[in-house]
Amino acid sequence: MERSRPSRLGEVFKKEISDIIKKDLKDPRIGFVTITAVEISPDIKCATVFLSVLGDQKERERSLRGLKNARGHIRSELGKRVRLKFLPELVFEIDKSIEEGMRISELIKHLHSTTSVDALEEDNEGS
Repeated sequence: MERSRPSRLGEVFKKEISDIIKKDLKDPRIGFVTITAVEISPDIKCATVFLSVLGDQKERERSLRGLKNARGHIRSELGKRVRLKFLPELVFEIDKSIEEGMRISELIKHLHSTTSVDALEEDNEGS
């Protein structure tokens, strides 16, 4: 099945924005940032850039502020690399899916260990 234009553009934007952040931005506020996804609206007027930042909450917020301040520069560089009549506005957001996945994984691990302890106790009581 062929992917939609916004989906294809999202992949291109992800690669190019990652490259721009890595090579062009010198803002000390921006830490180790990974672009996890770029979702582009169907009308191609808005691109939401999801990112993961290595570090604590304070470092995430600082990196996000740096990227929001550099949004105009990033958009300008993106316009030089991607030929579009109109370039979408960029919106940066912290990707919560990684943290959520880790939280769910911990819950499953906890549930599994609790179930194992319960089963062990039942075996001991039955003996």
